Amino acid sequence: MENYTFEDMWIDLRDGYQIYYTYVKNRYVLFKTAKNCYTQKLLSDNPKNPQPKVVMLTLKRVKEIFPHMEDIEYRVEMSNSENS
Repeated sequence: MENYTFEDMWIDLRDGYQIYYTYVKNRYVLFKTAKNCYTQKLLSDNPKNPQPKVVMLTLKRVKEIFPHMEDIEYRVEMSNSENS
């Protein structure tokens, strides 16, 4: 993902992908909730570095942390009706 840019991630979020990444030794998932509103959910459990489980972020904040994201993956989660 060396060539993965913020613009690529923004398009993936806009298109409904969930972005999984590591940031400051914690694993998160990020997805679009509403216009200019993104939800960041904590996936890892590190008792020595407690973090909020769910945080709402603006696109500006997502752009600020993007250069520090590691191990970025993107996925589409299908609903039950799509799996049938």
